[in-house]
This record gives sequence, structure tokens and C-alpha cells, in this order.
Amino acid sequence: MKKVVLLLCAVLLLATSVEAKLVVLGKGDATQFDVSSFPPRMQEAYKLMAVKCIKCHSQERTAIALQTGVAPITGGLFDRNATRAYGIKMLRKPDSDMTKDDVKVVIELLNFMLDEANR
Repeated sequence: MKKVVLLLCAVLLLATSVEAKLVVLGKGDATQFDVSSFPPRMQEAYKLMAVKCIKCHSQERTAIALQTGVAPITGGLFDRNATRAYGIKMLRKPDSDMTKDDVKVVIELLNFMLDEANR
């Protein structure tokens, strides 16, 4: 009986770590992330990113970058340095409508999502 309980506990622990991965739903313009397992602060940050970033590109581009580690347009590495560089780039674009605080929040979210994608 103890072996069965230990085996069930091991399965539950493994199942929990699998759920923590980055989950992408839909394709193309309908692409979105399942943020239900994100901490509340990251869920709020996602709402900001979904509004601000989708003005210029779909979530699909972000999903590809996060899942592959490669920016789909430039082909460059998409890592923590890249999220910061893209944040600065968006801050400088007059049509981005992003404040410095918005950019900080989105960079923190992208770094969190990079970590989730690499689990």
C-alpha cells in the first residue's frame, strides 16, 4: 500500500511541474496564452501586454519567440537581453503608446514567460 501512495505522490508532483509550462492556445491572430497558472501579478501584466503589444503584431509572434528562443522577424536570439532591447525599442516608438512603467511590466512578464517556456 505504501508503494502505491508513494507512486501516486510522485505522479502528482510530476503532473504539477508539467502544468507550469507555457501554454499557447489558437493560431494566427487568435493566438493567446493560457495564463491561468500564472501568479496574479503576471496575469495583470498579461492583460497590459495583450492590449499594448497586439496593436502592432499578433500574439503569435510573441509565442514563436518564447517557444523557440528566436525572434521570428529578425532571426535573432530571444532571451532576457532581447526582451530588454525590444522594450527599449518599443519605448522609443512614438506610436507604441507605452510608458516606461508599461515597458518594465511587459519585460518582467516576458522574462517570466521565457522561464516558463524553458521548464
